[in-house]
Amino acid sequence: MKNKKTSDKPRIVPKYYRVIIPLLLIITWFAIAGIGGPYFGKIGDVASNDQSTFLPASAESTQVAEELKKFQDDTTIPAIIVFSNNDEVLSAEAIGTISTETRQLADLQGASGPTSPAIVSEDKKAVFVIVNMASGTDYKEFAAEIKSGLDDSSINVTYNITGPVGFLYDLGKAFSGIDGLLLIVALSVVFIILIIVYRSPLLPFLVLFTSLFALCAAILVVYYLAKAGIVTLNGQVQGILFILVIGAATDYALLFVSRYREELKKYEKPYQALLAGWKHSFEPIVAAGGTVIAGLLCLLLSDLNSNKALGPVGAIGITLAIVSALTLLPSLLMVFGRSVFWPRIPHYAKGLFHKEEKQSKIWPVVGNFVAKHSRAIWLSTTVVLIVCSFGLLQLKADGIAQSEFVLGKSDARDGQAVIDQHFPGGSGTPAYVIVPSNQISDAIATLDADTGVASISARADNSPSGTVPVGKTATPGASFAFKDATIKDVNGEALLEVTLQDAADSEAAQSTIERIRSDLHEVDDAIRVGGTSAVQLDTRTTAERDRAVVIPVVLVVITLILMVLLRSILAPLILLATTVLSFAATLGISALVFNHLLGFPGADPSVVLYGFIFLVALGIDYNIFLMTRVREESLKHGTRKGTMIGLIATGGVITSAGIVLASTFAALAVIPILFLAQLAFIVAFGVLLDTIIVRSLLVPALAHDIGNKIWWPSKKFKKK
Repeated sequence: MKNKKTSDKPRIVPKYYRVIIPLLLIITWFAIAGIGGPYFGKIGDVASNDQSTFLPASAESTQVAEELKKFQDDTTIPAIIVFSNNDEVLSAEAIGTISTETRQLADLQGASGPTSPAIVSEDKKAVFVIVNMASGTDYKEFAAEIKSGLDDSSINVTYNITGPVGFLYDLGKAFSGIDGLLLIVALSVVFIILIIVYRSPLLPFLVLFTSLFALCAAILVVYYLAKAGIVTLNGQVQGILFILVIGAATDYALLFVSRYREELKKYEKPYQALLAGWKHSFEPIVAAGGTVIAGLLCLLLSDLNSNKALGPVGAIGITLAIVSALTLLPSLLMVFGRSVFWPRIPHYAKGLFHKEEKQSKIWPVVGNFVAKHSRAIWLSTTVVLIVCSFGLLQLKADGIAQSEFVLGKSDARDGQAVIDQHFPGGSGTPAYVIVPSNQISDAIATLDADTGVASISARADNSPSGTVPVGKTATPGASFAFKDATIKDVNGEALLEVTLQDAADSEAAQSTIERIRSDLHEVDDAIRVGGTSAVQLDTRTTAERDRAVVIPVVLVVITLILMVLLRSILAPLILLATTVLSFAATLGISALVFNHLLGFPGADPSVVLYGFIFLVALGIDYNIFLMTRVREESLKHGTRKGTMIGLIATGGVITSAGIVLASTFAALAVIPILFLAQLAFIVAFGVLLDTIIVRSLLVPALAHDIGNKIWWPSKKFKKK
């Protein structure tokens, strides 16, 4: 008891330390922000949106991409330019002009080899040509040069740029607002919420500085890691980093400020209140952030490099959010003292906090309601969440076509629609088959038998086009030599180019790849199938594998952290169960909204994994904020009374933090990418559900109903 009284005494700190330490920390953070700020506009330069870079080396399509280098002087990416005029038949003159004018595109900087001949559809309503872009060329500049060249030409036919380069260009345009628009929207929303929460003209700026400076530091670190090739960065990971750091740093700042405000009513000197607030906030902030970091680092178990990249990138962001909230924010608060809360300045007066607490309108009412009806509340909320979870049966998260990635207008999608209407859907974007030279005949016969295959060509020596038609487009019974051209043999292997009946980015094309892989492996296990359709199939398969592996590991890791933090076995299991139930209900509601209200075509498998990581890890944050305070009060008053005190004390700050986090993630919807729009809804809705229902009603009701037994096996809690 003597030790407790001693620890409650106000600490006396020399003024020298109270001035010099905050000043040094503020100068350090301003220097970091000054260095890191300019990298907001540079980080996109080290990001890649090419799906093939996200696959593991073990993926079959990755192996084929490496093998292609043996058959090509240059690794190239095709840009398909398709011409049509509102389904009208094109005149011979128009087709001739297209053929003549597009040859000049081979002279563009970054073009590799000659432009393909103009390929005319059977109905003569569409024409397409292929311009190969050398690997390493900036696809944005290349596509812009194609547009400029065609606009300046004498071609009088509407055109679209599609194929891999076209889709990359559309993705690049969609992500173009990620450095500016996303950040402005997120910060504006957070600022408005902070003004409402604090009703202070100064404090919201200090909290925003804390978040923004943490983001500057994170971007600086991530930029150099990506530049060095240590992490793989893409547009969606970049956007999530921005939102994650702003949301998390603001949440931690809200918790710290809330506790500091409490302590100002107990201590006469602001710096003493600040030290007490820091002491009581340190454990929940570090534990909450550490839980998110642990969940994110579990993504290192992913095979998909885009998932794996989010692990360290997100962990760096959360770490710097914690450091900023525990160093920069306290230093700024030390400078301004009580006046930071003006005009609602908390004054020192013994017992004032408890009087204000009783006068509060909302949370004492909620606390009394939970105390009187705890069992009915947790049973009814559990039933409602279970019913919402049934929507999971309608969740379509098995992948979408690449053409559906971009919301709104897409030139590449329009071009692909023209190709689907007038040509075999896979025209210009073939699947590549690496086959042992002694198995060419059997491989071609197997491919010929598949209804999803439109035509087959083989890479050839001495052929003007570089390939010769074989299989379905060749004369039946013909040998594999055409007009003095022979199939190219490299180290005992040949390359077949297979045009599919369906669009290269469609689910039907992926199904064809699955079939021909299975059939060709029966011919020879050494045969490998790659190309755009294969990359998307392997990406989907790998994402589904990651989801099955990472989610159970995250659950185990978070449970262990909670057990250490709460010194209990039962409480963490109950908290985790409520969070998982909240996540299932969120996905159920999301599935209904996506399918029936927004009409989305489906979802990427990674949306579920990302949603789980953020909702479970960040949802546990609010459990930690609530239950560490409940445990603190339960040691003094018993669990039932401690639960009510903890709920009343943290209800406001947790609700504010939840609204801030939901709003920041909702800002992702300003980027017209389907994945980010879906993730924005899942996390925003899930956080609000978790904050308003689970944390305000379900968890306190369970804790109140179970009583001291919730801390099992601990027995140190008072029986009240």
